[in-house]
Amino acid sequence: MDWSQFRVILFDLDGVLTPTTQIHRKAWSKMFNDYLREIGDDRTYTDDDYYKFVDGKPRYAGVRNYLESLGLNLSEEEVVRLGGLKNDDFSAVLERDGIEAYPGSKRLIDQLHDAGVKMCVVSSSRNALAVLDAAGIRDYFEHVVDGNVAREQGLAGKPAPDTYSYAAHLCGEQNSAVVVVEDAISGVQAGAAGNFGLVIGVDRGAGVEALEASGAQLVVSDLEELTK
Repeated sequence: MDWSQFRVILFDLDGVLTPTTQIHRKAWSKMFNDYLREIGDDRTYTDDDYYKFVDGKPRYAGVRNYLESLGLNLSEEEVVRLGGLKNDDFSAVLERDGIEAYPGSKRLIDQLHDAGVKMCVVSSSRNALAVLDAAGIRDYFEHVVDGNVAREQGLAGKPAPDTYSYAAHLCGEQNSAVVVVEDAISGVQAGAAGNFGLVIGVDRGAGVEALEASGAQLVVSDLEELTK
């Protein structure tokens, strides 16, 4: 992979740099299925629902998207409550078990860091800094645009390109000189919508065809494939 034509690499976090997607999936499943049982609904939330309605989106948007797909329209207060339950479970697992970067992802960011390439993290998660700290890779990234920054700056979440465009702006670069690396359909759509120089999809379960249809110009199964 020749990175010399690009000025900045913007990485999503969960599922791209760290396997936190697995923790998120379990936390979402527990919260939604507990809630459905609580209201006497015999439907079951699945991993397919995660990729379709939740993956890559801000937390409360994920709550609304899935429950609205079932015809359930909750108050904002209830959406916040359910999102909080999910986050509490995620945070407890992260604190208990910790997290490590994917080995291939660590090799790639080591290589880019040694080459002096600017890197940032753009994540919908409000837990991004905690995850980066737990994985020991926070210092690799010039900026972290997470769910907290998006809220403070009034930025629309993925699939809108706003958070990625904001990260490019922080680095003083035009979108055309920037690479977006994403595993979520909504994140790939954000990269495509922002007319970035290259959108790379990482297939951690969304599927190659779905990532390509959403705008990924290159799809890999692991970032190891992008190292020298």
